Amino acid sequence: MSARPLHDPAVRGFASDNAAGMHPEVLEALVAANGGHVASYGGDPYTAALTGALREHFGAGTRSAVVLTGTGANVVALQALTRRWESVLASDQAHVLHDEAGGLEHVGGVKVIALPTVDGLVDPADVERAVAAADNPMRAPVGALTLTQSTELGTTYPVELLRDLVRVSHGLGVRVHVDGARLSNAAVSLGAGFADLTTGLGVDAVSLGGTKNGGGFAEVVVVREEATAQALHRLVKPSMQQSSKTRFVSAQLLALFGTDLWRRTAGAANAAAADLAAAVRSAGVRTTRPVQANAVFAELPPQVAARAAARVPFHVWDPAYSPATVEVRLVASFDTTAADVEGFAAVLREELARG
Repeated sequence: MSARPLHDPAVRGFASDNAAGMHPEVLEALVAANGGHVASYGGDPYTAALTGALREHFGAGTRSAVVLTGTGANVVALQALTRRWESVLASDQAHVLHDEAGGLEHVGGVKVIALPTVDGLVDPADVERAVAAADNPMRAPVGALTLTQSTELGTTYPVELLRDLVRVSHGLGVRVHVDGARLSNAAVSLGAGFADLTTGLGVDAVSLGGTKNGGGFAEVVVVREEATAQALHRLVKPSMQQSSKTRFVSAQLLALFGTDLWRRTAGAANAAAADLAAAVRSAGVRTTRPVQANAVFAELPPQVAARAAARVPFHVWDPAYSPATVEVRLVASFDTTAADVEGFAAVLREELARG
């Protein structure tokens, strides 16, 4: 019996790039990796080839470890950079702070401290203040700073700001991690390579995401120094991020980062977000954040948001954005089409007309 979908493939929306399927080239890579027997737990030719491809992106001396989830990538990477009595500084919008169910604290035993941000971007002066405040035997000293690129608010850290953050952090003895679940989108937006935004600036560890960019279950941690790599590889298994059939995760990542597919998928998502922002504005809706990657934030009356989301899925980000509106998040994916954008704009116009 042939498999049949249990969902309606005609339903499309802007709830998340996690909601999109897998890119056809990634699916082809999975099929090609199937059949026959190869070594398990990373001893396969796909993982070996991926290691080489990632060194082309991040530098010849870098090391990597394939993991299963974005949360797992962050937890493993930040454990490798810290000691159990230390803390991690993060944006007050950070995924590791709000959307990982306390994973770092639960698994790694490492406290997360929120830093104030403007449009999701951390200021170096706030890093300095937080490190000084934690220099107290009653508090957890700071071991690492984690930065999300692109941010949870769809903005991107420019290279100069990243350079300053790394310089300040390292000067204080604090290591730097980049949560790159959408690093591809940021790199395309900034016209930069991965190393230009991470290891080339001295970033110590990167969680590089494939899942949101055309993969299915595809994440990898890249580290700059051998000492960190030793900790990294010891942490993957006890953090429950080790897949025995690693070839299937590596094959997805190799399809993305061993070719230019990551650039094509991220570029398509970013372009769709720009079109979406223009369409939303043309419907008379105000966008609330700079549109720099593949996310659009806008404000809507709550009743309009509820009715529109029932027709085209998206998320309310801030339910109390103002006395009369909520802030919503719309995320474009690699497969977002012009028809998706135009259809959503039409839905917005209809629901706004209803009042």
